[in-house]
Amino acid sequence: MKLPIDEIDRKILRFIQADSAQSMVELGDRVGLSASACHRRLKALEERGFVAGYRAVLNRSKLGLSMQFFIELSLTSQSDKTFEAFERAVRDIPEILECHLMAGQSDYILRVVCQDAAAFERLHRELVARLPGVARIHSNLSIREVKEWSSLPV
Repeated sequence: MKLPIDEIDRKILRFIQADSAQSMVELGDRVGLSASACHRRLKALEERGFVAGYRAVLNRSKLGLSMQFFIELSLTSQSDKTFEAFERAVRDIPEILECHLMAGQSDYILRVVCQDAAAFERLHRELVARLPGVARIHSNLSIREVKEWSSLPV
């Protein structure tokens, strides 16, 4: 089976994952292309959907959001209506950074950030526990991030 991208495209993707703010000259030098050739390849990768977007990675601690929790939730029902209502409500809570539908004991896992224990208690009591269809909640405090997402293996 032919791979949809070649090794130069893979290098471009690896380097922009590490630093998407670098210039085309820098990126081209790293992958062995001129800036214009590198730019054309990157635009083609974007157009083909290999690059989903660009964003800044913010420092949670500097923003006062040093506490991170993983919350496992089970819902009262497995109906489409229950799942849709829950997922719609989750999107409106900014402290919830990620929400994953799971296979296994829990229906969902949330990754949330807070300033402190009091902020987490408020989030838990006033928002998470009141999400539509929630039957069971199990929270885990992340003590330290050992490896954060940095890049996909391309």
